Amino acid sequence: MATKPDQGLNNPIDKPAARRAFERAAAGYDSVAVLQKEMATRLLERLNYVRLAPRTILDLGAGTGLAVDELQRRYRQARVLALDFAFPMLRLARRRGSLLRRPTCLCADAEALPLAEGSIDFIFSNATLQWCNDLDRTFVELRRVLAPGGLLMFTTFGPDTLRELRAAWAQADGHGHVSPFLDMHDVGDALVRAGFEGPVMDAEQLILTYQDLGGLINDLRGLGARNATRERSRGLTGKARWAAMRAAYEVHRQEGRLPATYEVVYGHAWAPLQRVAADGSVTLPLSAIGRRSPA
Repeated sequence: MATKPDQGLNNPIDKPAARRAFERAAAGYDSVAVLQKEMATRLLERLNYVRLAPRTILDLGAGTGLAVDELQRRYRQARVLALDFAFPMLRLARRRGSLLRRPTCLCADAEALPLAEGSIDFIFSNATLQWCNDLDRTFVELRRVLAPGGLLMFTTFGPDTLRELRAAWAQADGHGHVSPFLDMHDVGDALVRAGFEGPVMDAEQLILTYQDLGGLINDLRGLGARNATRERSRGLTGKARWAAMRAAYEVHRQEGRLPATYEVVYGHAWAPLQRVAADGSVTLPLSAIGRRSPA
C-alpha cells in the first residue's frame, strides 16, 4: 500500500497549547512581529503580478490582521474574512479597515473551515500552515472552499528555520525544542495531491540578529511561537541546561550579534476551473465561458 510522504507529524502540534500561547501573546504581538510583517509585505508584493478581481477574500490565520488593510486597499470591492483560532487576535483584527468596512472575523481552525464549498475567490495566508497537523487535509479544505479558478497564496516556514536555536538545544540536552517544519518540496507535493493546479514554490532565508539570546527568546514568547508539539518536555528547564544552550548558541555570534535564521517558503496555486460534484455534474465560473479559442 502506498503511503503519504512524512509530513513531520511524528511529533504533531498540540493545538490547545498553541491556541493558549497565541491568546496570551495577542496584546503585544504587533510590537514583536517584525518578521511576520516583512513576510506579509513580500507576499502582498507578489500580487502585483497576478490578475485578480476577488469578491470574497479569506485571510487564513489572520492574527491581528496585519494584511487586512492592504488587501482591502488592493481589492476595494472585495469582502475580507479574517480567520484565526485565537479569539483575542481577532479582537484586534476587527479594528482593521475603515469604520464602514471592517473585516468579518471567524474564530476557527484552518484544518476544518466553517465555510461553504466554493465560497472564496482568494485565500491569503501568512505564516500559518506550520501550525496545521495534516497538510493534505488542510489543502483539501482550502480547495473545497475556493471557487473554481480561485487562488491560494501563502507563506510558511521551512526546516532551516531557527536552525541555530535547534542545534544549541540539541547540544545542551539532546532535544531540539523547536517545532518541526516541512520541506518546500513536500508542501508543493501536498498541493498537487489536493488537486491544485499550477503550484509554484520558492524559498529564501531571512535573518534577524540580536545582541543576546534573551532578545530572541523574548520575541518568540511575545509572538506565541513556543514549542507546542505534543512530545515536548513538560518539565521546567533547569538553569544548567539553559546555560549550556546559551553557551552552545554563542558559536554562531558574528560581528557582535547572534543570528536567528528563518527559511521562508512562498507558494501559490489555483483551484481547477472545473469543479466535479458527487453526481458527476461539472461547475464552471462564468468568467471561464468562451475562453477556449475555436479550432
